[in-house]
Amino acid sequence: MKATDLLKKQHRQVEKLFKQAEKTEDPRERRQIMDAIASALKLHTKIEEEIFYPAVREMRTSKAQEMVEEAFEEHHVVDLVLAELPEVDPEDERFAAKMTVLSELVEHHVEEEEEEMFPMAEKKLGAERMKELGQRMEQMAGGAGQRRAA
Repeated sequence: MKATDLLKKQHRQVEKLFKQAEKTEDPRERRQIMDAIASALKLHTKIEEEIFYPAVREMRTSKAQEMVEEAFEEHHVVDLVLAELPEVDPEDERFAAKMTVLSELVEHHVEEEEEEMFPMAEKKLGAERMKELGQRMEQMAGGAGQRRAA
């Protein structure tokens, strides 16, 4: 699977979790979904930061550098919100507000990646490199999932 397809698949999974979180009324279930979102985002961020973004930087264009720097900052803000969520009671109205902010941050980030960064990477890095990156990313994702299950 090419790198951008794997990242898009992860984006859809997180979007689905956010929709589930919005629909549930049960505080315990809401907390479980938030935990699943946090786990998925942490793995996704690790894959992007360790494999995909360094490859995008290889393009050595000012636009690529700018997009990667902005993406790192967006990840940082998401991490800040994720760090606060476990401290907030799922029945507290602040929990829903923080989840909304997190969802909007992620949505904005996904939009920029899928509309700008991914097409540029596919064009400039080429199909073979995208496939190689995708294989490395799948290995990291599979390894992380195995460690979590252990």
